[in-house]
Amino acid sequence: MSNDQNRDNDDAPFVEDGRAEKATLFLRGLLQRMGMECDVELEEPNEDDDESDICLQIEGPDAGRVIGKKGQTLTALQYVLYRVVNRANLPRRHVTVDAEGYTERREETLASMATRLANQAIADGKIITFEPMNPRDRRVVHLALQDIEGVVTQSQGEGSDRRVQIIPVRKDPAPPADA
Repeated sequence: MSNDQNRDNDDAPFVEDGRAEKATLFLRGLLQRMGMECDVELEEPNEDDDESDICLQIEGPDAGRVIGKKGQTLTALQYVLYRVVNRANLPRRHVTVDAEGYTERREETLASMATRLANQAIADGKIITFEPMNPRDRRVVHLALQDIEGVVTQSQGEGSDRRVQIIPVRKDPAPPADA
């Protein structure tokens, strides 16, 4: 199958095109220039990811420093790699960068906090608004609360000031039994 056929058909099987190796080498070089003592490994995407995702794991003595405050450095590295990998006229490939399992821990913490705050919103009957979040964190909150009865979520704001709101939903009173 040619790349043109693959590009035109989203259901086409994924064909390795060398971009995963390019991302791995680019990130290794970048971390080395940053003075970080780390290694980068290309991982198989997990079952939640698309098989065309590029998943990179950073490990080593300086891996914690690579995370940055609230994962900001990881997010920035991920963005740069996305731009590097998706420059060619090829199908887009999602890039995930993690260090020492930070992403999974962060998602678990956010989901737990979102559930606790959803219960609080239901009990108090008041809207709860999170601090601004990146798109990945907002998605974690929305997914964590999608099946909880009594609340809905929505994102509000623009750009880096976008935040998630947990909105309690009032239950309509039951109609009178004799109606």
